[in-house]
Amino acid sequence: MEHNYQGPSAMELHETATSVKEVASRMTWSRIIGALFFAGFLVYGIGAAVVSSIVGESGFVATIPEHETLLVTGVLLMLLNVGVDIGKGVLFFPIIENYSKRTALVYFGAVTAQAVLLAVGGLFILMLVPLGAAAEEGAGSWVEDAGDALVHGNTMAYNIGQAVLSFGGVFLSWLLFRVQLIPRALAGLGVLGYIVHCTGSLADLFGLDISVFLLIPGAIFELGLGFWLIFKGFNPEAYTNAFRSAGGSLVGGSESG
Repeated sequence: MEHNYQGPSAMELHETATSVKEVASRMTWSRIIGALFFAGFLVYGIGAAVVSSIVGESGFVATIPEHETLLVTGVLLMLLNVGVDIGKGVLFFPIIENYSKRTALVYFGAVTAQAVLLAVGGLFILMLVPLGAAAEEGAGSWVEDAGDALVHGNTMAYNIGQAVLSFGGVFLSWLLFRVQLIPRALAGLGVLGYIVHCTGSLADLFGLDISVFLLIPGAIFELGLGFWLIFKGFNPEAYTNAFRSAGGSLVGGSESG
């Protein structure tokens, strides 16, 4: 008996190649975005800890000259996070735009505004360097008052930035929950976490020092999101549907709101 075996058709081969490309694209983008979430925690967390160790004591301005290199290093790490955050907004934009252009714009705008505010706060801390030099040369007590004002300015910029970021984060998390790009339990934690974090940041602006506790759910979400994206990636079906609705490209939108 003669068997006529016919290999896969050209259409089947094309569909297979397209599927492989989509999986590769999904995991590449997922891992880069996930890595940026971890990188943000690392660089800003270390930088802020270094800065706090120097400016956390009364009369710190007089000690700035001997810790100048360490202080500048801490600020540079904080400023490095600016690029990391904007990178998250840029890379997320074409993916979530396929579901909601409004959400993509809100999140990108919030991340950018937060990055600018963090940069302003970092520049406030850098201004402590000339103040330290003035204190070393015997300037009056005004340098301590100016130093306290600059540190307070950094704190204000940070809290306002976090409140703005949380606003955009709620939009992002709700979209992730709605379209199931990630598990709904994780996305739901993001919605809750950003709302709570925004509340804590605003409370700090009015003198209620509670943000350190209220940032925990949001921090768990961002770390969990980073972990999930690196090892699992976006939901294949949800990602592919958006990918195909955009005409085979990551650039484009399937809905405007």
